[in-house]
Amino acid sequence: MPVFAQIINMLAALFLLVAFAMLTQRRIVHLINLYALQGAILAFSIIAVAYGTHQQSLYFSAALNALLKVVVIPMILHRLVRRLRIAWDRESLLRAPTLLLTGLVLNIFAFNTALPIEQLAGTVNRDTFAIALSSVLLSLLMMIVRKTAITQVLGFLSLENGLIFAATSVTYGMPMMIELGIALDVIVGVFILGVFFFHIREEFDSLDLHNLDRLGD
Repeated sequence: MPVFAQIINMLAALFLLVAFAMLTQRRIVHLINLYALQGAILAFSIIAVAYGTHQQSLYFSAALNALLKVVVIPMILHRLVRRLRIAWDRESLLRAPTLLLTGLVLNIFAFNTALPIEQLAGTVNRDTFAIALSSVLLSLLMMIVRKTAITQVLGFLSLENGLIFAATSVTYGMPMMIELGIALDVIVGVFILGVFFFHIREEFDSLDLHNLDRLGD
């Protein structure tokens, strides 16, 4: 196996560990830092793919992902957390042990589901697709079980990381225009959700999404 493929496999394992850590982390600041770490791992994996496949455009993709997910988006979210004065996500539908067990079940399901796809893939680092799929499922689980708006947004952003990791591992990246469009959508979405958070906070003095049921009253 080429050296760059071994590096990608190692980064994929770290990517999955961070996804599990985000699933159980309750402190908002640490959760944002874990998202930034996941973004850094994603950027390094794209650099490894660019080096191994000699695709110069992937270096730009890695720089774009690093700028947005390690610097810009975490900075915006940290500022939102300070202004909203929230430190902990105290609400969850599942306790931590049950959450971890559910995550492990999803992990097993992802690896079994990805097996036939990996056999058809022709890329050297095709084995990482299962990890990317598992990360996507863990992010979906995080969005389902958390009740606080900002943690659900972080789950969505982590899901987007997993999708890009999957695209990189199976197809060696996406066309540049698609990546730029996704990056713009993410930035705009974060700004809109920031306004949305303040609206919920002003109306209900809480970011619990159950309060949305009362917005129409």
